[in-house]
Amino acid sequence: MAEKPVSDKTEPASPKKLEEAREKGNVAKSAEFNSAVVLLMGITALYFVSAGALEGLNGFMRQTYQQIRFIDGNTERIMNQTSAMFALLQKVVLPLFLLIVVGGVLANISQVGINFASKALIPAWSKINPAAGFKRIFSTRSLVETVKGFVKLGIVAWLAYLVINKHLDAFIHLSHLTIDKALFFFGEVIFEMALKIGLALAVLAVADFLYQKYDYQKNLRMTKQEVKDETKQYEGSGETKGKMRSMMRASARRRMMDAVPEAAVVVTNPTHIAIALSYQSITTEGAPIVVAKGKRKIAQRIIAIANEHNIPVIQNKPLARHLFVTTEVGGEIPVEFYQIVAEVLAQVYRMKQGKVNFA
Repeated sequence: MAEKPVSDKTEPASPKKLEEAREKGNVAKSAEFNSAVVLLMGITALYFVSAGALEGLNGFMRQTYQQIRFIDGNTERIMNQTSAMFALLQKVVLPLFLLIVVGGVLANISQVGINFASKALIPAWSKINPAAGFKRIFSTRSLVETVKGFVKLGIVAWLAYLVINKHLDAFIHLSHLTIDKALFFFGEVIFEMALKIGLALAVLAVADFLYQKYDYQKNLRMTKQEVKDETKQYEGSGETKGKMRSMMRASARRRMMDAVPEAAVVVTNPTHIAIALSYQSITTEGAPIVVAKGKRKIAQRIIAIANEHNIPVIQNKPLARHLFVTTEVGGEIPVEFYQIVAEVLAQVYRMKQGKVNFA
């Protein structure tokens, strides 16, 4: 079946479609954002470890030159110098490596959260389809990536020029500086250049993330028919839902009728409304409870069940009408009806004492 034109996909992606996309590893993600965060973390790490690294390198080189005339043929001294070199590398490289890894992980989590997309590991032969690859090369996304690459290159070149031009006079007088001061100067210039480039790329990365999110949502849009089909599949058709509601009502009605034999009295109006009240005894704590209620045919069925089980049926039009409106099945009667219901129950009690047959 041919894919629907993008212009027809006017509806936002449903939560179900978004979840399916996440399971396949299809998420809104900017590689530029990751690169910018890693770059800034690396620059920050270098700034804090550079002084210690230079001091350690200076001490290592001094020690090496002092020991060089004793190293020839001495395996122990060679091993000591090698260990010192690896210790220096560990002191400098390990913090830098850890900060960069942490930055990369946090950058990914901040964009897409924690997502284990197992379906993304399944080979997709469509990705190696030459026709699909050719289409991707000349797509809008490819054009955006090309423009973005030129913009990044221009930003880096422009900022590098500004920083170098700012320190141009100092570059001219480098020959008058000692090696330590010259290295310190180069370090400052490189750090300033890297920091400005990193911040500029971070701004570009935020803009790229917003674009990637927009493009992601646009590509996952659905047609109105797709939304209807998914809703029908998820919730069922109107006919099915109607049948389910009908079945639920019938089940509730059966449970209600099964509770009528437990009632103490049925109040009627006289045949249009019937309210079955349950109450254990006059001395029991708590209010009477409506165990069943209904109009017309349901009311007649309640009355019939009451007669079958010799339950008193008392006509009280005002009470029946008010209880029907104000009380739900399973609920206690309102406080304002306590007195009149107590009178009805007392009447039932007297009738039972007189052994009246209610059938």
